[in-house]
Amino acid sequence: MAMNISSGDDGEEALNSSINTTPLVDVMLVLLIIFLITIPVVTQSIKLDLPKEKNVPTQTKPENIVLAVDREGDVYWGVERLPDIETLVARLKDSAVKEPQPEVHIRGDAEVRYEAVGRVVVACQRAGIHKVGFITEPPAGVAAGR
Repeated sequence: MAMNISSGDDGEEALNSSINTTPLVDVMLVLLIIFLITIPVVTQSIKLDLPKEKNVPTQTKPENIVLAVDREGDVYWGVERLPDIETLVARLKDSAVKEPQPEVHIRGDAEVRYEAVGRVVVACQRAGIHKVGFITEPPAGVAAGR
């Protein structure tokens, strides 16, 4: 840092205590350039083609199976509560042999743990169900037609 010494009117030298900020600005610009160069290197990721969101209307057929998982993790077949996952697998196996095979639509509460929904998906897989879908509500703007 540099300080300027100037002489006053009475002949005495007065001390100018202002700070020269030019070197500070130079250092900050160099640091900014370094960060701008290194950030893209740090945030690299694998190139993926992620699925796009699409709003498909639910086709309710009588043969479709609607399973619901409430916030406590209890599983419902329609409106009937199932006691355990093994009961669900047995009922799904009975439905899996039908021709054409029914689709399973899973409705999960927004507060349910993913583990409970995952158990239902695994039960569908164990029973041999080929088509499993998730029922969601559209965003507020879409529901209003905006």
